[in-house]
Amino acid sequence: MSYQDIVSRPQWDAEHIRALRRHLGLTQRELADRLGTRQQTISEWEKGMYKPRGASSTLLSIVAERAEFTYDATPEKRQS
Repeated sequence: MSYQDIVSRPQWDAEHIRALRRHLGLTQRELADRLGTRQQTISEWEKGMYKPRGASSTLLSIVAERAEFTYDATPEKRQS
């Protein structure tokens, strides 16, 4: 993973954080332990109260890449 890959990645939002955690099969506490943060922080991210920034965002991207989690920054169009 290059520096440019990390810098150009979209920001993590509540939906993608929750989807990553479920993809990994982890609880909020287990994901928090992996990222070196608090369970409450994961909960706040998943509720959309805050967004991960800096190192936390980078760590999420690294964890996602290693888990072969597809981060789709463009939402699919729903058919009516």
